[in-house]
Amino acid sequence: MARLAFDDRNIVWRTVEGFDHAAYHILSVDEDARIVDLLFKFAANERIALHRHAAAYRTLVLQGELRIYRPNGELKEVRPVGSYVAGKAGGEPHTEGGGDQDVIVYFTNRDIDGPVYEILNEHHQVVATFGIPEFKALYEAQSSCAA
Repeated sequence: MARLAFDDRNIVWRTVEGFDHAAYHILSVDEDARIVDLLFKFAANERIALHRHAAAYRTLVLQGELRIYRPNGELKEVRPVGSYVAGKAGGEPHTEGGGDQDVIVYFTNRDIDGPVYEILNEHHQVVATFGIPEFKALYEAQSSCAA
């Protein structure tokens, strides 16, 4: 069976200043249902900011492999293309990144009641949060640039 590459040429990737090695494309923000759906692209052999998931989520790896690291830098898990994971809010702070190629992951965040992601410093103190208001603003900016 032939292997197919994920074709992202029609996806306009965006970045947030100060958040290295990560790009996003928001698919939808549903305030009433408390759901945010988006794609993330994490750079190959790099790591994004230390964070914690503050909402339940589901992920599907569309390209590459998603590497998850403990706060001390130890590799915790490798999720190959096609991996689907359902997670609960909370959990261990971690960083994530791509394997030997950029990884593209579909994230759906559910039952949002506050932040979706808490960005942490090296002491595990919250330095930034992303919730529905922030994702809605990013989505509106993304949509206003389309076309």
